[in-house]
Amino acid sequence: MQFSRRKFLHLAAGIAAVPTMSRIALALDYPIRPVRIIVGFAPGGAPDIVARVIGEWLSKRFGQPFVVENRPGAGTNLATEAVVRAAPDGYTLLLIALPGSVSSPILYGNSDFDVARDIAAVASINTNPFVMVVNPSFPAKTVPEFIAFAKTSPGKINIASTGTGNLTYLSAELFKMMAHVDMVQVPSRSEAQAQTDLLSGRAQVLFDPVITSLEYIRTGKLRALAVTGGKRLDELLPNVPSIGEFVPGYDVDGFLGIGAPKGTPTNIIAALNQAISAAVTDPKINKRLTDLGCVQVTMTSAEFHKRIVDETEKWTKVIKFANIKAE
Repeated sequence: MQFSRRKFLHLAAGIAAVPTMSRIALALDYPIRPVRIIVGFAPGGAPDIVARVIGEWLSKRFGQPFVVENRPGAGTNLATEAVVRAAPDGYTLLLIALPGSVSSPILYGNSDFDVARDIAAVASINTNPFVMVVNPSFPAKTVPEFIAFAKTSPGKINIASTGTGNLTYLSAELFKMMAHVDMVQVPSRSEAQAQTDLLSGRAQVLFDPVITSLEYIRTGKLRALAVTGGKRLDELLPNVPSIGEFVPGYDVDGFLGIGAPKGTPTNIIAALNQAISAAVTDPKINKRLTDLGCVQVTMTSAEFHKRIVDETEKWTKVIKFANIKAE
């Protein structure tokens, strides 16, 4: 078939008008069928909602459904293992939740997979900032005062958390290790129960997502001592320092991203990285995620892989130091 010059120019103009991601998808011939995003959490929580927001964006960009499949259990191990065992063809993706995705295999001790080794890092999505909060009746008003009190009263401070091995628990254990203080974990079954323990005085401190503690802080029911990340969050918590300002090197945030089975073609990973990075910088998507207490982060797949490696190293040390075992 031959084209006239006019028809050729018309066709070329049409192709140029196709959105960038569509051109990439056409060049890759990917995807040609639905893609699964495996999520190691029950429906309705923040990680699940984030995965669905990103899945909706990818569905529109690539013209095929990106469907969230929830596989909670064993501290996200069930979800991770399903993706590790899946074909590396781009049709099975994993919502990576740090540190849970890297700490759960260590905590359970019977996993034969390693996220840094067996999952290809695709793209980052966001961080979920945490804050160190205390009951207002607690005498310490700063992190140095808290540490000083803890050192003069070893074993007398109870830490509220939402279960052994999750980030509320692990961030407290890292604090204990780096600040050299002795405190007692009081795990609860839910976020609401952990906050109730703190508000009632059963526990004295909680390392909690900013979004769930923010209203209590603003109304004076809880006192924010410091945020757990590497820098302040002045837009949400003005004049609240970071723990790292007093405990050098302390830096903890929840972190979400997308992974794929090891061996997934690099051109598919590149296309997904570009699409997800575009999603988190889109104003509408950014607002939806910000409303969940997220701070959007874009990384190359190599940068995200390094983050996974670093998190694995950090939490392996903490788990071994504290001798933490899954319940």
